[in-house]
Amino acid sequence: MKLKNSFFYTLRENVKDEDSKSSNLLVRAGMIKKSSAGAYMILPLGYKVLNNITQIIREEMNATDCQELIMPALLPEDVYVASGRREGFGKSMFSLKDRFNKPFVLGPTHEELFAIAAQMKIRSYKDLPFSLYQIQTKYRDEPRPRFGLIRVREFIMKDAYTFDVDEAGLDIAYAKQFNAYKNIFDRLCLDYKIVRADTGVMGGLLSEEFQAVTDIGEDILVLCDQCDFASNIEVAQCISEELPTTLEAMKLELVETPNAKTIEEVVNFLQQPAEKFVKTLIYKVDDKVVACMVRGNREVNETKLRKLYNALEVELADPETVVRVTNAQVGFAGPIDIQCELVMDDEVSKMHNFITGANKTGYHYIGVNHSDFKPTHVADIRNIQEGDTCPKCGGKIHFKHGIEVGNTFKLGTKYSNALGLEYLNSENQLKPVWMGSYGIGPARCMAAIAEQYADEDGLKWPIAVAPYQVAVVLISIKDEVQTELANKIYNMVQSNKIDCLLDDRDERPGVKFKDMDLIGVPFRVTVGKKASEGIVEFKQRGLSEVEEVHLDDLMNKLTELCKR
Repeated sequence: MKLKNSFFYTLRENVKDEDSKSSNLLVRAGMIKKSSAGAYMILPLGYKVLNNITQIIREEMNATDCQELIMPALLPEDVYVASGRREGFGKSMFSLKDRFNKPFVLGPTHEELFAIAAQMKIRSYKDLPFSLYQIQTKYRDEPRPRFGLIRVREFIMKDAYTFDVDEAGLDIAYAKQFNAYKNIFDRLCLDYKIVRADTGVMGGLLSEEFQAVTDIGEDILVLCDQCDFASNIEVAQCISEELPTTLEAMKLELVETPNAKTIEEVVNFLQQPAEKFVKTLIYKVDDKVVACMVRGNREVNETKLRKLYNALEVELADPETVVRVTNAQVGFAGPIDIQCELVMDDEVSKMHNFITGANKTGYHYIGVNHSDFKPTHVADIRNIQEGDTCPKCGGKIHFKHGIEVGNTFKLGTKYSNALGLEYLNSENQLKPVWMGSYGIGPARCMAAIAEQYADEDGLKWPIAVAPYQVAVVLISIKDEVQTELANKIYNMVQSNKIDCLLDDRDERPGVKFKDMDLIGVPFRVTVGKKASEGIVEFKQRGLSEVEEVHLDDLMNKLTELCKR
């Protein structure tokens, strides 16, 4: 591409309405532009990067004999009703009606339609296994779009689906897709972790996430300092240990704690460590009110609570509900005589003589023991914390942040049972098909790479995804010798199947150099004063060294570097 007559622009200043390093730089580099909250134009330079990413994805998908197709984005709502997911998606699904008043939605994901498509082929066990994928736009009405391409309402996704006769077949298909994903993210040069995750609205038997490690990642990755344990905090198992205490149960005592509602306030008032306290938080779990007990310095894990009750929604109860079940103002809830179901974290089950709210405004109990109340459930409902014990090896837990760039699911027979996707086995019996689902966000990958590789000068793309691998910078467009050599190099590089751009704009050299650094081209060839000698300057993005190279040696150098 020659820049002089192309769609190319850059911005010198940071963008005010972008809240991440990647989105700020991608906008400044002229690669994306926000059209509304959570929706972006992908401009020509950004589209080049995105195409390079999707090409890598296609190559690895095709290598697994997965066939590509394309599904509609406008879908009849009743397919999600049939699968039982319409209610689960709730307000996050864009819905509309056509001129005949029939309800439609914009597809947030396509398990249902792929199951329907598979019905066209599958009759007997001889028709299995096979796999399908697409790269297509999805829509989800995110309540809080942010971080540029990372949390959006309209996004491109590669979603693949495998179809097998039984769980053993699914395991084989899953392993094949899983390895393809590792190949993809390795080729994208991402620093990533693979973690166990919640199956969420997708459902099924297993979910694993591919998380790009970045400072701004929305997900908390739970890792061990001694083994390969890796989990999303949403599902990380907590190990409860017996806490030291006095051997004899204390007498239950009601003490006045005026204006002390939070754990910090009560800790300061009673001069006791937070580990001696148990806080009781009131939640609405679908249409049920549930009180949750966790140690004073712990937090309730809402995903674990939702799974315990097999619920669709979990949220903190409103103040009116809290008053109704505790007979006290917010801040004084406790387990004794509470008027709702009570879930006790299993760590609390190992505590003795602890302090709780008294369900009486301005009061707490001290010397509380398990004989003083009866929980409905005892379960792991808390978030794991840094420094906790690893559930796999006993090491110590630490956290990193990640951007979810890929996800793999063993769906099992969830959608087959709901939608009647069956096959005849060798004994002429109808059996449900076993499915797997596998998603990658190419634009999220683009943002994650930008986050991981950017420096003070701008974007710094790996060779495999860079919009152009080589930038030829012409210093003086009025110098015929320089112009002729720059065009010669440009044509030579292009003919050797290396993506190349020629900066032939009428701009100062400093402007051109800054722009090439900003857009992240890996290698820069500068044609200047020594053009008449066939000598150019060569510089690699991110390195300070500038090397003089003769034209006769340039192509060999570029070919070798671009192969890496």
